[in-house]
Amino acid sequence: MHYISILRGINVGGHKKIKMAELKAIYLTLGFSDIITYIQSGNIIFTDTSSNIKTIIKNIEDAILTHYSFVVPVLIRTTNEWDSIVKHYPFEVNALENLTTISVTLLEATPTQSAISTLQSYVKAPDLLTVHESNVYLYTPNGYGKTKLSNNFIEKKLALKATTRNWKSILKLHELSKNSTL
Repeated sequence: MHYISILRGINVGGHKKIKMAELKAIYLTLGFSDIITYIQSGNIIFTDTSSNIKTIIKNIEDAILTHYSFVVPVLIRTTNEWDSIVKHYPFEVNALENLTTISVTLLEATPTQSAISTLQSYVKAPDLLTVHESNVYLYTPNGYGKTKLSNNFIEKKLALKATTRNWKSILKLHELSKNSTL
């Protein structure tokens, strides 16, 4: 199977520093192949024979904890699920104008409708937010750093582990997963 793993909170503000070459080496020791890293925020495309995503996540998280002595949450999507993320872009806003005003918060599971409704109650114009399956799409025209709808806020309101990437990174990972030897 072909996967994209997204690590939460590494190399941010000098905390939880992990070099991508070291991370790639860890993935190799776990038996993964066709490993491609993208930028320093912990985006890794790889292949594994297992289809048990929970086991893969646990193995990655345990290996990082063993190697670095800190916890790093990991979320995984198959390349088909990543295709779906791109396909279900929900906004009429033209993302090509500024790819950093669009982001996707990837969740560990699909939230309940009640939790989604609660989260929606915090959305204030001009920001937009919609949820499709286990992905929260955000449009923040004034900048992601200025919205209340941060990764931490979404995690707390939905009570789910999450990590966020801007649309530019989403598209680049999609491209890399399509153009690799996978």
